[in-house]
Amino acid sequence: MNFELSKEQEMTRNMVREFAEKVIGPRTIDIDTKAIFPEDIFEEMGKLGLLGIPFPEKYGGSGGDTLMYAIAVEEIGRVCGSTGLSYAAAVSLGASPIYYFGTDQQKEKYLTPLASGKALGSFGLTEPNAGSDAGGTKTTARLDGDGYVINGEKCFITNASFADTIIVTAVTGKNDRGKNVISAIIVPANSAGVTINSNYDKMGVRGSNTAEIILEDVRVPKENLLGDPKKGFSQFLYTLDGGRISIAALGLGIAQASFEKALAYAKERKQFGQSISKFQAIQFKLADMAMEVELARNMVYKAAWLKDQSKPFTKESAFAKLYATETAFRAANQAIQIHGGYGYMREYEVERYLRDAKLLEIGEGTSEIQRMVIARQLGC
Repeated sequence: MNFELSKEQEMTRNMVREFAEKVIGPRTIDIDTKAIFPEDIFEEMGKLGLLGIPFPEKYGGSGGDTLMYAIAVEEIGRVCGSTGLSYAAAVSLGASPIYYFGTDQQKEKYLTPLASGKALGSFGLTEPNAGSDAGGTKTTARLDGDGYVINGEKCFITNASFADTIIVTAVTGKNDRGKNVISAIIVPANSAGVTINSNYDKMGVRGSNTAEIILEDVRVPKENLLGDPKKGFSQFLYTLDGGRISIAALGLGIAQASFEKALAYAKERKQFGQSISKFQAIQFKLADMAMEVELARNMVYKAAWLKDQSKPFTKESAFAKLYATETAFRAANQAIQIHGGYGYMREYEVERYLRDAKLLEIGEGTSEIQRMVIARQLGC
């Protein structure tokens, strides 16, 4: 086994880290406190090719791989959880399904602007009554002549207010056993009948746009159907498997940032005549944090590598998502504890890491759902 990064992967890490620290870093606190979605930063990321890392160059991408993309999410998340979440959602959910399941024409029309950073995409799956139970989708798409007429409501959708295209899951009929057939359909965000509201006041990742989408008699051409109309459910499960790697990478970035802040503070803070890093109680916390961060990194990178090798990765992506996101929450919590009273103050930033990390245990499949996925993969 070779755990070294390739030259291209190492270059990507260095480039994204420098960009994150110099461009995103000075604005991170503002992005959080004012709940600002940084459009200009995403334009810059597009110019650098970050929005197209895992896609081929012929579709405007950078021709990279999943591991390279996971490293980019990790480095952005290390500096700003909000920007990291919107970046991960734009690539894994907004663009990847078109790459996985789209026709050549769909890729040319919709993927190219997303991968080249000229547009943002969004993925409309969650509904008010269909969260973990995504199969309970109530949104419908009725075939009418040469198009689909879509009606329904989506909630907690990342990037929707700034998206040019939204991939919407909808019930398109019944199968032989009388169960709903769920399909995925590409909906231009400016279609008549689409209303997007962003009224959520969130605990964390406040600079990542989260919106509700209302679809009222939205008509799109039937060629906007994405992939096999009868396999929409399995398609979004595959999409979520890949998306979990990016959310795991985001958790890894937040965990790494928490550890770095805690270590630096412990060396600097003096109590009882010496730095608190000399006390075993603090040393054990830091040792556990360092260990868990490294274990999370190995799992995230392994899941990404398996996907790149076209090997099964459902179980491993669930391992990575579950462990890395729970590690992020634990690491942020311990970072606050090591900072003491200062950790509770916004200016020291570690309280933001905790607020941002919490969502990662909920979105893209809760920790409980990850355990269900793993158990199923074990044959339970």
